Amino acid sequence: MKRRILCATAVLAATVGFAGTALAQTKWDFATAYPAVNFHSKNNEQFVKDVDAATQGKLKVTPHFGASLFKMPEIKRAVQTGNAQMGEFFLVSFQNESQIFGVDGLPFLVSSYDEAYKLYQAQKPALQKLLDKQGQVLLYSVAWPPQGIYTKKPVNSAADLKGMKWRVYSPTTARIGELVGAQPVTIQEAELSQALATGVIEGLITSSATGADNKLYENLKHYYNVQAWIPKNAVVVNKKAFNALPKAEQDAVLKAAAAAEERGWKESREVDARSLAALKAGGMSVEQPSAQLKADLAKVGETVLQEWTEKAGADGKAVLDAYRAAK
Repeated sequence: MKRRILCATAVLAATVGFAGTALAQTKWDFATAYPAVNFHSKNNEQFVKDVDAATQGKLKVTPHFGASLFKMPEIKRAVQTGNAQMGEFFLVSFQNESQIFGVDGLPFLVSSYDEAYKLYQAQKPALQKLLDKQGQVLLYSVAWPPQGIYTKKPVNSAADLKGMKWRVYSPTTARIGELVGAQPVTIQEAELSQALATGVIEGLITSSATGADNKLYENLKHYYNVQAWIPKNAVVVNKKAFNALPKAEQDAVLKAAAAAEERGWKESREVDARSLAALKAGGMSVEQPSAQLKADLAKVGETVLQEWTEKAGADGKAVLDAYRAAK
């Protein structure tokens, strides 16, 4: 009898201990729109592993790739409302909310990764302040490779883009389309291949990585390495969810985020070289822009920058001033 009581007590203790462990575990959903093979996704996956290890499983973050939880335009709002605790979104897509989101999509403002990182440092305080007001905490931000032009037909000047069905993903890409006389069509990355295959779009500006990931060489023949801008993704967490964590877990998240940011920027440089090689291997002609195309696009860039500066006001001017002072 005594033995039965001891056994029952042991089982009860184990059950209570297990329940206590389960209750102590915090679970977050991490929404992203990019496929698992994308370098941003792989970086995010490593972040998740780092958090799990650092918190000894007390914080469990589950990534949802390929827009399987929310579509790209919905992710930022989902984090704000707490429907997802974490999310990744393309900053420039939300320029209509605030011009600060669109600074890294300004044409020809930066011409290298080093300059892009300096622009990020100038943008970061305003970005953190803006996201904080929206109930979010900026964890890290990673650059895409420079943006180039993909087309079916050769392009030697901006005039060759006139009338082209032009994929846009932000106010800036839409404005560029307007300025060169193209027909802007809003298409998310997950819909790119179908849009190209069905003729919904005939050209676009995007990164070498997006081109390689989506095998754009199957439908387009030319890539012009204009290095128009170097935009970024932002990974954010719901402010209430973050503040609810114990201090040790908050510190673990921030440490993993800092590592993800450093790792992601380094990987972006390497991905650009690999992606350009993949485009060539797929049969795409990878070319430098003609002098005329560069001159035409520079004029477009000046117009877009001037318009952005007028809309962005004092906050935008402060970001640009800080960036130019750091160059």
